[in-house]
Amino acid sequence: MHPIIRAPLLAATGLWLSATTLAQPASRPDPLDARASVPTAQHESALQRYRGGGAVTVGDWKAANDTVTRIGGWRTYLRQAAQPDAPASAPAAGNAAGQPHKH
Repeated sequence: MHPIIRAPLLAATGLWLSATTLAQPASRPDPLDARASVPTAQHESALQRYRGGGAVTVGDWKAANDTVTRIGGWRTYLRQAAQPDAPASAPAAGNAAGQPHKH
């Protein structure tokens, strides 16, 4: 590693280590002590706040099949999927302020 990069990287690592060491609680229970107090485990279900999307109206399947047949069947969907997406917008000339680039 290049010395110009190594010195700031080492300094940043040292600051990070000292900051994380200071952030540790002063007294932690000994994990090997069977009598150490342990916080109560709490469980929150991932589904507790779930809200369903509501009823879905399916519609007439026969009419849907007729529509697919009328537009060309699955091959039409395949052709549409194979077409490249159009770009969202053309790139602007110049810089972010709208000024032309200076060379």
